Formats: sequence, structure tokens, C-alpha cells
Amino acid sequence: MKEQNSFGDFTGAINALAEEKGIDKESLLLTVEAALAAAYKKEYGERGQNIRAELTGVNGDMKFWLVKEVVDETTREFIDSEADEDNKENKIEGEDSKFLNENEAEDSEKEEIKLPRFNEERDILLSEALKSDENIELGDSIEEPLPTYTDFGRVAAQTAKQVIIQRVRESEREILYNENKEKEGQIVNGKVHRIEGKTVFIDLGKSIGVLLPRDQVRGERYDVGQYIKVYIEAVEIDSRGPGVKLSRTHAEMVRSLFEMEVPEIFAGTVEIKAVSREAGSRSKIAVYTEDEDIDPVGSCVGQKGVRVNAVIESLGGEKIDIIEWNANMEEFITSALSPAQVISVELDRDMKRAKVIVPDDQLSLAIGKRGQNVRLAVKLTGWDLDVENESGEDSRIKSPVSE
Repeated sequence: MKEQNSFGDFTGAINALAEEKGIDKESLLLTVEAALAAAYKKEYGERGQNIRAELTGVNGDMKFWLVKEVVDETTREFIDSEADEDNKENKIEGEDSKFLNENEAEDSEKEEIKLPRFNEERDILLSEALKSDENIELGDSIEEPLPTYTDFGRVAAQTAKQVIIQRVRESEREILYNENKEKEGQIVNGKVHRIEGKTVFIDLGKSIGVLLPRDQVRGERYDVGQYIKVYIEAVEIDSRGPGVKLSRTHAEMVRSLFEMEVPEIFAGTVEIKAVSREAGSRSKIAVYTEDEDIDPVGSCVGQKGVRVNAVIESLGGEKIDIIEWNANMEEFITSALSPAQVISVELDRDMKRAKVIVPDDQLSLAIGKRGQNVRLAVKLTGWDLDVENESGEDSRIKSPVSE
């Protein structure tokens, strides 16, 4: 960095770096200019100075300016050196004597309004600034040209280098975060990168996502190099980069898979109104369409079940019940409890609870294995369900409160 024309190659390197890392060229150039200004200040400037650097992207020419803010007595405190020393001595004596009453001290602090101290390295009086520009106003900034030096010492150059490297890393993290954030709530294909204990790390291409034990389907096995579909549940950023939280158990994973497999859902002509899921075992989805010519359930099943089977395969064999959503809650609850038959549904709208009567031989089917069918129906409808058989003798079953 000893010859000025060498910065032409330097700016070329900046452009190449920006393209390679996918970083905005203007943003990177501003970072480089800030680094050069810091290096200039360290090598040739004074403490307190505000220096601005400009690097021409075409030929690599550099220019430096000393930036000062236009101030007056209302925005800065003016203290001469002798008065400052006297104040310091008085302060020390005051601290030693401790004669100041505590209440008086609090009052004096409230009355005192401290302004920033005038610094000739970064401030200029309005009266002085008006001599060079009659249109300048209080609070504006003026720039004084500085000699152009390109020979920086080792420490200054290293400082500039570290600033640039840090900014490049930050930009890379921001880019990765934004890319992953756009995919939040979507399903992506990933490859098992490594397994640490019960935690599985998934290679998503440019970043690594984490699949925690609680987000894994019970009984599923994962092997390094295996390709799987995962749901991006949340994306956060920290000093180490974007953290991508993945899931294989999220209920919305079922919705996303159907959106991928069913064109009518992707196009919006068929809508998934609700999803309930017990990952690895069974799911229920309620679908609806306003188009009378479209069968929403048939659209999701597909010819010979090809569409629903594709979803089932992606979920590792999980069973899926597809029902038609209905604004009539009695009919919707009846469908939600399928494959069981329902005789009647009595609604308590204030408590959002329903009493469901089923044939005697349908009670166990309505409840399901370990209560699974009624639990899924509760989550799907949002209503608490009390299921009892037709005879009503010691067979009443109350569903768990919906989550």
C-alpha cells in the first residue's frame, strides 16, 4: 500500500470479493473507506478527530477529509485549560471534605445540564464556519481536506484489515440469515451432516440446521449422508451466524407437504383449514373449497392415492385422515371423528364443548387407540368433546382440553 496507483488493483479486488461473497459492492466499499479512515487516523491523525476517507472505485485514488460539526455556546461547553485545572482541584477538595448536604447535591445535579465539551479537533464555531460558507447552519458539518498519505504503518494496516474481515463476515452472516428467514415455515431437503448424541445436524447447502431430539419423530433413525425433508421452524442470528431450528414433528409440516404435492392447494383453490398431528402416528387435515366443481378431499388424495401417499412417504409412513371442513360445527365434528359413525352432536357454544353420541359398537373407534382419535378431533375442531355410547352406561369419555 505504498503507491497510490496500487489501489486500482485494490478496488478491483474489492469488486471481486463482493461478487464472490454475494455482498453489496457499495456496502463493502463504505466499509473499506471506514477502515482506511481508521488507519489514517491511527498513523497521521489526532485523538478525537473525525476523519472521512473516499476511495474512487475506478482508478483507486484516495482522498481524506477532517469532518467538523458546526457548534456554538448553546450546543457545547467551553472551558479553558486553567479553569479546568481549578475545577479538578475543587472537585478533589469537595470529595475530601464531604460537607455537601445530600439533598443539596441532588438538587444541583437536577439543575445542571451538561453539554458536550468543545473540541477543536471535531468542532468548529458557527461564526468561523460562516466565513467559508454563508449558508451553513448550526449542526451542519464541514470538511477540511487532509494530505493524502498511502503509506500506513503495520499496526494501522492491520487495524484496517481486521475491520474489513469483520465486515465481510458480518455481511455473510446477514446474507445467510436473510436467505434462511425467507424459507421459515417451509420444507426443504437436507442431508444429515453429523450426529452428536441425539441431536442431528442437517446440511441445508450454505448453512447447517439443527434437529433437536424433541423435534424428531419417535422411532425414526438418521444416518450420516441420508437425505430427508425437514421443516424450518425458526431462524435466529447470533455472533456465530444464523441458527436454523428444524423440525420433523411440527403440524405445519403436513400442511407444507400437501402444498408441495397438491396443485390445487398451491394455487389456492383448495384450502387447508386446520391440521392436527401426533407425529409418527397419525394426522388429520380439514380441507375446503368454494369451487363446486372441485372435490377438495379427492384433490388431496389424488388418482389412486398418489398424492397422499407421497406425503405419507415423506412422513415415514404416518397415517393421514383427510376430511372436508364445514362451517356447520355439528357436521364438522362428525367428520373429525371419522372413521367412527356419529348419531348426534349436542353443542354448548358458551363453553365450546360438545357431547357426541355414537353407537355402542363405535365407541372404541371414536376414541381411538389410547384416545388418539378424539384427541386429534379436539385439536382439529378446537372444541372439547365428550363422547359416549348410545346406551350411556358407564361409557362416557371426556376428551382432553384442546391445546
